[in-house]
Amino acid sequence: MPIPIIDLFAGPGGLGEGFASVRGKGGTPFFRIALSIEKDPIAHRTLTLRAVFRLLRGTPDIRHYYRYIRGEIDETTFKSVPAVAAAFRHAEKEARCLELGKSDERLVDSEIERALSGATTWVLIGGPPCQAYSLAGRARRTRDEKFHEDEKHFLYREYLRIIRAHRPTVFVMENVKGLLSSRHSGNSMFEQIIKDLSSPADNLEYEIRSFVKRGTSETLIPTDFVIHAERYGIPQSRHRVILLGVMKRQGGAQHQLLSKVSRPVTVRHAIDDLPRIRSRLSRGDSIAAWRQAVSKSTSYLNGWKAEYAEEVVEAMKHFADAATSISSGAPFIPRKYKKMPRASELQRWLRDRSVGGICQHEARSHMEKDLSRYLFLASYAHVHGRFPRLDAFPPKLLPDHVNVRQGSDNDRPIPFRDRFRVQCRNEPATTVVSHIAKDGHYYIHYDPSQCRSLTVREAARLQTFPDNYFFSGTRTEQYIQVGNAVPPLLAFKMGQVVRNLLNDMSRGKKSKL
Repeated sequence: MPIPIIDLFAGPGGLGEGFASVRGKGGTPFFRIALSIEKDPIAHRTLTLRAVFRLLRGTPDIRHYYRYIRGEIDETTFKSVPAVAAAFRHAEKEARCLELGKSDERLVDSEIERALSGATTWVLIGGPPCQAYSLAGRARRTRDEKFHEDEKHFLYREYLRIIRAHRPTVFVMENVKGLLSSRHSGNSMFEQIIKDLSSPADNLEYEIRSFVKRGTSETLIPTDFVIHAERYGIPQSRHRVILLGVMKRQGGAQHQLLSKVSRPVTVRHAIDDLPRIRSRLSRGDSIAAWRQAVSKSTSYLNGWKAEYAEEVVEAMKHFADAATSISSGAPFIPRKYKKMPRASELQRWLRDRSVGGICQHEARSHMEKDLSRYLFLASYAHVHGRFPRLDAFPPKLLPDHVNVRQGSDNDRPIPFRDRFRVQCRNEPATTVVSHIAKDGHYYIHYDPSQCRSLTVREAARLQTFPDNYFFSGTRTEQYIQVGNAVPPLLAFKMGQVVRNLLNDMSRGKKSKL
């Protein structure tokens, strides 16, 4: 029987997706998601739909799921299929919309007990909300006198309470790197969390281990718990604290570590095969108006005397002439995958020929001047292999922002110099976070001729969500879900480590009999 998983603060399900994809003997699932808990109703809808997908996968009725995400049938028609309706009834028990810390603890406990059905070997996964620990969140609230009272500082205690009450064999807890430097009332939050998780209750102790360094919290330093995702085949420089807790009385041997890749996986590897599309104009969009806006972009560089100006201007002219894409994308774009006899690990993970195309690959609308900025930035990156910060911008392309004006007027360095950023094609992406939902300026496509920020599908691929993963809600809500997730491929690799550890623990028990 598959090992049950309880997923807390599940978001759209990235961590659970990875664990649920791990296989055991004969290719059967090693884990099953017994329960996912998420407070956001839109992310909960995504979790539920994904549970339906897992239930239908391998049956003839999976075709209805593909028809639904392609937009061929609406939700009512999809749910009217008897097998689909049955899958939704099961999925609604698996994915629960509850808010840990506010929902009745007795309800949460009863849901966990129901999901575990008496299992004594099981795994708890999840990451408490991180706004209180993130460096960006703390920077925004430096003058907030009530910041130290933020309840998000202590949502890990809900995770801890469930460990204390239900005693998982193994737990995996994810959080931002800023947790290492976060303090509350002068005390290190990381040290407190390690202490609490190591000994949650009387007669209950855990070794707190790392996925990337041998040892335990007694011998490791805090940075040893940071996983640099780009070192492990993820096309994104995402650095997160991830703790592996192993119940001491289980006698678990030292686990295997995540295997590093020899070369980083880049943005190009993740998204270059997706259909080329153009951005939209936020006012008066048409293909003619868009091309006109792109073609006049070089006029903003008139009089710019930078050393490299001529090369960049020539590149902009070239790519402006190449900006011929008519389509701005669509909720679904039909296409066939080319056969790839030497597909990479990432390509095998992402692709699903049964989808019949690409979902949720639709460009946003941008202001006309932003198109010029995007063309400039991507052309600069094409020429120099790196993106320019604001202090290297042509003056006429500088954004009309108070920080920029103050820096320019007082001859001081401009703060937030990477407010606009190209995701360079031959490097892993920068961390995809929920802020991508705001304007996309930090996530500009490397192809200058497309003049746009990344689509939901491109962001999802950088997060390693498979192409058959469908996000519910508006496009803004889809971006937020993608940014809040753990990369499923990284979670899959962590799941393999946990699988092997549990197998070793099981063999160790048998040898003692």
